[in-house]
Amino acid sequence: MAARAVGLPTGVPPLAPERPVKWPKRTRARLSNGLEVILAEARSIPKFHGELFFRSGNAAVVHRAPGLAEMTATVARTATTKRASRQLEEDLRRIGADLSSSAGADISAIGFSGLAEFAEPLLELVNELAREAAFPVAEFERERRQKLEEVKMQRTEPGFLANERLRKVLFGAHPYAQVSPSEAQVAAYQREDLSAVYREFYTPENGALLLVGDFDANEMLPAAEKVFGKWSGKRPETPAAPAPANPRGRRVCLVHVPGAVQTQILAGCHAITRKHPDWVKLGLTNSLYGGAFNSRLVMNIREEKGYTYSPRSSLNALRQHGYFSVSAAVRNEVVAASLTEIFYEMDKLRSLPVPEEELADAQNYLSGVFSMGLATQSGLLTQLSVMAVNELPDDYLETYRQKVRALTPQDLLATARKYLDSANMQIIAVGDRAQIESQAALFGELEVYDAQGTRLS
Repeated sequence: MAARAVGLPTGVPPLAPERPVKWPKRTRARLSNGLEVILAEARSIPKFHGELFFRSGNAAVVHRAPGLAEMTATVARTATTKRASRQLEEDLRRIGADLSSSAGADISAIGFSGLAEFAEPLLELVNELAREAAFPVAEFERERRQKLEEVKMQRTEPGFLANERLRKVLFGAHPYAQVSPSEAQVAAYQREDLSAVYREFYTPENGALLLVGDFDANEMLPAAEKVFGKWSGKRPETPAAPAPANPRGRRVCLVHVPGAVQTQILAGCHAITRKHPDWVKLGLTNSLYGGAFNSRLVMNIREEKGYTYSPRSSLNALRQHGYFSVSAAVRNEVVAASLTEIFYEMDKLRSLPVPEEELADAQNYLSGVFSMGLATQSGLLTQLSVMAVNELPDDYLETYRQKVRALTPQDLLATARKYLDSANMQIIAVGDRAQIESQAALFGELEVYDAQGTRLS
């Protein structure tokens, strides 16, 4: 028998005090053409990261075609009137830079990073993409073909099918109900449609330039004016949107996938946006429920019962509306059992105050994850982008951890009762109808759809 070590501690050492965050110098300004600029000096490495985003995305053009802003961003990245696709890629390699484009429901964006010594050439290239994208016919056709294949593949992915159906149930006639175009809609895209969206959305008054990295803000701000100052364009009108749906009572939508050996569960209800004063409270409540790896939901249906590998709850904040969701991919035979535990943990959080020790663990987790997210240039850029897109207070980053630490069990109990709307959760189950219909029907009025979105019963 091995000898026992003498003098070694037997317990888990206490956590060290939380380290203060040294916040980088931040500068906020507006160029002569109306472009908002946010600069943060982070000089630990000789690089910089940036984003040029526009406050318009797929939701603003869904009345023309779903996904149109996303396709516009994709094709805009391929070439400019001055640089063909190959030249663009060679110029990026020459200065050691990366550049991407994207669009979501509410924004379109050009993201980039590179060596600090080549900041100005990279900004000039970003300016060129934002003002002079060429939309070559060959690139447009290639990207459209790829999008068609992507749309076909989505119809085989349970996670996508569940998210698509939940968004339709929660948002109804609102543009947020549309998460992806159909094959027919992609086939109908025209190059001229993309050019029109580009001219409308990609304007300085509709945009913001965020830069984080190894630079002096007093030098970078005039450089940004030099590069972007001659660009002009107004902010587009935001079309009025219908109110989202307001489903009452639990309902179940079953998306039939013949032969599926497991079921994707997704349940959700309306919640809040990031601008709402309860956002931090709801974030901590979500972390306790299912948003962290040691959360109650994970401990229950993963660790104790083995129903699923990856249960998760999330806060989904869009600009106009938000929603709360909980998901799990489970074996067909435990669909009803999994839903029972999902609602058990939700109702328990709505009924009883969280013990102080569990609350402290959740506060440590959320505060720690937040701090780690600020440790890199790209992480800081992400947080600054969240602030700018959602028009959060200037002191949001500095006060976030303090607000998390100040929350009490009674705060979380009130928040769970207000936003974890157990009685009105909308339930999506994607799987084989013959295997799961009787289980799903236990939880509410049942509707059945196929993978194309056609209602079967």
